[in-house]
Amino acid sequence: MKIVLLENLKKLGNIGEIINVKRGYARNFLIPQKKALFASDKNIKEVEKIKTDLNKKDQEKKKLAKEIAEKLKNKSYEIKKLVTENNELYGSVKPSEISKIIKENENVEISSSIIQPITEIKSIGDFKVLLSLHSEIEVIIKIKVKPEELVK
Repeated sequence: MKIVLLENLKKLGNIGEIINVKRGYARNFLIPQKKALFASDKNIKEVEKIKTDLNKKDQEKKKLAKEIAEKLKNKSYEIKKLVTENNELYGSVKPSEISKIIKENENVEISSSIIQPITEIKSIGDFKVLLSLHSEIEVIIKIKVKPEELVK
């Protein structure tokens, strides 16, 4: 299915590009999320007209992402979890927990969908987590998982 992009999307393309994607990806994700439009002649002309506005919005998003990246660069966060005798976690550390920790410590709202742990966090130790703040801006933070003290 041919679509016109309304955003710069990593691994797909830039604003105004006409690309071919699978029908389900376009219908279920790109079009409902307002990241793309069906590539009709009318929509292509419309996107060409508003391309400068879309670029301005993208630049604003990029600027905000840079500010957040500077704030979070090389930061380390500590999470305490219950562990088994052999230092494995009950469950794992989820992106939503990482998002909550960042919100509490830095007062920065980060969607859990942009948080990508490099390896699954299922044990005690230090882990690197990639934050994709913008199609061109990524930052890596460290998560230190420590055992939670049991209250007796």
